[in-house]
Amino acid sequence: MLDSEYRPSEDEEFMNDRQVEYFQKKLLDWKTSIMSDGRDTIEGMQEGTRNIPDVADRASEETDRALELRTRDRERKLVSKIDSALRRIEDGSYGWCDATGEPISLKRLEARPTANLSLEAQERHERKEKVHRDD
Repeated sequence: MLDSEYRPSEDEEFMNDRQVEYFQKKLLDWKTSIMSDGRDTIEGMQEGTRNIPDVADRASEETDRALELRTRDRERKLVSKIDSALRRIEDGSYGWCDATGEPISLKRLEARPTANLSLEAQERHERKEKVHRDD
């Protein structure tokens, strides 16, 4: 069991049991939080359905709902990335770059626990994407 003060360090063996447990907990907590927010949104929208006679007020509420739904859609996609990262933890590939096989820096994983590319590989991927988009 990890103590709440533990933070992965470059001084340890990369992706040792403590680091894996740390990132797994971080991902699971994040997923739980997102799922809870989603349930709250659905409940709020179901309860909040009402007939608003003023056209401007109705338009404002519809805009708010559309924004909320877009946010939830982004979060749904994020949950999929979290699930993918959790699968990588299970198969032992978490923390290793899909493109190079090199370790992904702990700082990058701390900031973006769903990362599957090292910073350098991600930058190459984005440059390549940009070139092909400009065609």
